Amino acid sequence: MVPRPMWKGQIRLSLVSFPVRMHNAVSTSTRVSFNQLHKDCHRRLKQQMVCPEHGPVDRSDIEKGYEYEKGKYVVMEDADLEKVRIETNKTIELVQFVDADALDPVYLNSSYYIAPDGPMGQDAFAVVREAMERNNKVAIGRMVIANRENIVALRVEGKGFVLTTLRYADEVRPAEPCFEDIKDVEPADDHIKLAEQLIQAASGEFEPNAFKDRYQDAMMEVIKAKIDGAEPIVPQEEEAGAVINLMDALKASVASAATRKPPAESKKSATSRRAKAKKRA
Repeated sequence: MVPRPMWKGQIRLSLVSFPVRMHNAVSTSTRVSFNQLHKDCHRRLKQQMVCPEHGPVDRSDIEKGYEYEKGKYVVMEDADLEKVRIETNKTIELVQFVDADALDPVYLNSSYYIAPDGPMGQDAFAVVREAMERNNKVAIGRMVIANRENIVALRVEGKGFVLTTLRYADEVRPAEPCFEDIKDVEPADDHIKLAEQLIQAASGEFEPNAFKDRYQDAMMEVIKAKIDGAEPIVPQEEEAGAVINLMDALKASVASAATRKPPAESKKSATSRRAKAKKRA
């Protein structure tokens, strides 16, 4: 069953346009979350908006305002917000294509799945998707999400696309100030070779299913124990070992990695990889 889309609009590439739907790619439904309770009666607390002059305010009496000077606001009505309409309100406008590996991961934000919306745009959708895949390109475009125009990257994924919102350049801090106190060190060649062995021993394809949120699992164990009235079993934190020199640490790590099995590979991922290899061939 196809899930309900969170957004419907169109993709536009020059004079070509076709209808699409957008779905959330990420779910937080399995994440442990807590409610705030009153310490005395354990009733759930409600958040309330408070005016410093008049006290608690009903939601119907709340309006939006922009602070243009300290303590001075211009009030924005819904009608004012409706006037802000640009061509990307209901359109993903593609403006550029880049190589698939050209995007710096620091700019990547939230991801969504894009599929054709109805039979009318199936052909155009397939043509653009196939052309991008053959040329190993990612499309860069613009669209409005939650009253804000976003830069987006559109890449081929399976039979559809994955759209990822990108951060603007002025939102990303430069890395240099964070690294300026790192000293220039010339590592010993034998140390580097041992580190390379350690990296090779732990190398493999990324398997998301092999990773679990161990903190959340441990939290759920504590929650279940409290519900059952039992004392939760808390694993003891490992004590820090004695400090040894770098060479000994690398040798011990390489020896340990050689005996460690890689994460189990799921059938689905193995089948997917074989299919990709067959397609490339």
